[in-house]
Amino acid sequence: MPMDKETDFVWVFNGERSSFPSGVFACLSTAEAWILHHHLSGVLTQFPVGAGAYDYAIEAGLFSPRKEAQRTPGFIGKFGCASFEHHHYEAGTAIV
Repeated sequence: MPMDKETDFVWVFNGERSSFPSGVFACLSTAEAWILHHHLSGVLTQFPVGAGAYDYAIEAGLFSPRKEAQRTPGFIGKFGCASFEHHHYEAGTAIV
């Protein structure tokens, strides 16, 4: 699946110990303002729009499946790429 040359991205916030995202934002500054306003802890990750994280990571050369288990629906459905830009927050403050 070829990716567009100009892929759009969004920022997705997952609160700590959360199974589901609690916010999706078009720009980093808006996401960080929301996180600060609510004193949230968790991870804000940049994801491509219109592509699954797994496919995008492979196409971008960020991930290469090495085991057959890494090609299964269960793996792909839970895939998160550590190489995607991401930021950690504690009580609304970025952790460097």
